[in-house]
Amino acid sequence: MIRFFKNSNIRKQLYTIYFLAICLPITIIGAFLLINTGNLLTNYHKDLLESDNMRVKTILFEITTQIYNISKEISADENLKEVLVKENVSEKEIAAELNKITLMDKYIYNYAELEEVTIYTDNPCLYPYKQIEPANPEMKKSEWYQKALNQSSVFWMPMKTQDKFGNDYWNLCLVQKIPLVNTSYHAVLVMKVSDNYFRTRVSSGTYMTMLSVDDGPIFFSTERDTYGTQQELVIDYGENYFQFQGNIDIDGKRYIANMSTLHMYKSDSRIYICNMDDKAYQNIRNIIMICLLIIVLAILIPGVIIHFFTDYFTGRILTLRKVMHRASLEDYDISESVYGEDEISAAFGDLQVMVQKIKEKDAQVYEALINEKELINEQQVMEFKMLASQINPHFLYNTLETIRMKAFTAGDREVATAIKLLGKAMRYVLENTGTRFTTLENELNHIETYLTIQKLRFGDKFEYKREVAEDINLEGYNILPLLLQPVVENAILHGLEEVESGGEIKVKIYKQPDENQNINLWIEVSDNGSGMKEEELQSLLANIEIYNPERSTSIGLYNINQRMRLCYGDEYGIRIVSKLGEGTCVKMWLPLCTGT
Repeated sequence: MIRFFKNSNIRKQLYTIYFLAICLPITIIGAFLLINTGNLLTNYHKDLLESDNMRVKTILFEITTQIYNISKEISADENLKEVLVKENVSEKEIAAELNKITLMDKYIYNYAELEEVTIYTDNPCLYPYKQIEPANPEMKKSEWYQKALNQSSVFWMPMKTQDKFGNDYWNLCLVQKIPLVNTSYHAVLVMKVSDNYFRTRVSSGTYMTMLSVDDGPIFFSTERDTYGTQQELVIDYGENYFQFQGNIDIDGKRYIANMSTLHMYKSDSRIYICNMDDKAYQNIRNIIMICLLIIVLAILIPGVIIHFFTDYFTGRILTLRKVMHRASLEDYDISESVYGEDEISAAFGDLQVMVQKIKEKDAQVYEALINEKELINEQQVMEFKMLASQINPHFLYNTLETIRMKAFTAGDREVATAIKLLGKAMRYVLENTGTRFTTLENELNHIETYLTIQKLRFGDKFEYKREVAEDINLEGYNILPLLLQPVVENAILHGLEEVESGGEIKVKIYKQPDENQNINLWIEVSDNGSGMKEEELQSLLANIEIYNPERSTSIGLYNINQRMRLCYGDEYGIRIVSKLGEGTCVKMWLPLCTGT
């Protein structure tokens, strides 16, 4: 931390102190409070939802137990049983008998939770009257009717009916077989619980409530669209007391859901009660956003104050520094002022005194500076004359051509060929001195000329091989001149240094995408020499990246790497791959452009 403050300017130091002393603590504490508040609010809403689920369960248990008790009383009514087993009686007689039985009328009239009581019978002598309905053939085949006939206990089921306008609606129904003795007829009691009564008692106005029996569809919901559909939660019907509390996503919206199981009184049926809160997370987000806004203001307000103070303080410091910097550059005309009575204004006053004294001494050194400049000018003139006296390289090339012709005339063709190749190499160097680009074909021809000269020197020590991809136009692509010769020269002098015969120098040119999927041109110069150890390779890689004027090795590779980066950009350059005993490969990658 001390090192950081020593190496940072005052503005950065002040902002760092602001960040460490205000931003960081408030952010950490605020994040903890936000997370804790979010968890507390989530648990609070879950507890409320669980309480509402318990409320609904209590209401359901009360209603269904009451309905069950009424069903037992109806099914035990002997007068009703006598009517249900009558035979060969007129419709008028049946009506008279049923009018005497007022038990069912009393319950329908006095109990709001009871919407309808119906007794379905297969006695062909009975007619539809009041609560008596003959069971039609389709009803007799239904699953629920057969289930009622085959078990003595009651069960609950959802039942869909239509109102007089043709709208479908669902009711929770108690179904029970009425035991009839000494007869082959059957009677099934169906008691429908009022949906409106459920809505009045169960609906809270805050949460969504959905009720279903066993694996059946929803028979009651505070949302009309969900009637007759399956519960959104996946229910494990094999679990005796299935419960769930957590989150559920429906149509991209997140709900807090709570589901519990109610075992019906003296029945195997179960009601699954699902409560969902679709506004909980919105309320939590609103509270979190308010808390977050408070935290942001607690950070921003000190930040604004720090910002203006930093501008004022650093402005005075920068003014002092600016004047001192100008004084260090021998500009002693001070027009700025630093007002105040603190240490900064005192330092500025001392600087003004010092500048005045320096001005008084400037005249004494002025003549010495003029004399120094005159000496420098004379030295530059001498250097120019030395450069002008250097030998013209074209003179050397013309001289070599004269010697080659004499050797050819004398019949020494090998010497003439060597001189011709040397002259050709010199001409290429001369023609490309000062030029920016040459074609890839010319560069490769120069390499072949250079290798031919080296083969005259080394004999059959190595062979040269060139591989160029079919989609590369050597004449249409321009590269920096004299880019490949130093690499090839290194391969011969260092890579094949210990090879007596069978060496190979291979130049491979192809296209390949880089990490950003940009297609680049790759040039590989490889040899099958002795290779390098890992530490030697790392040392070489370091030498071509970092300039060291005192070293005498890897200068050519360093220059090539720097030329490529200066011309094409820092993302291009040289890569070297080498293994001891397997040879060395120098890879150069360039942008896939023709150059100009």
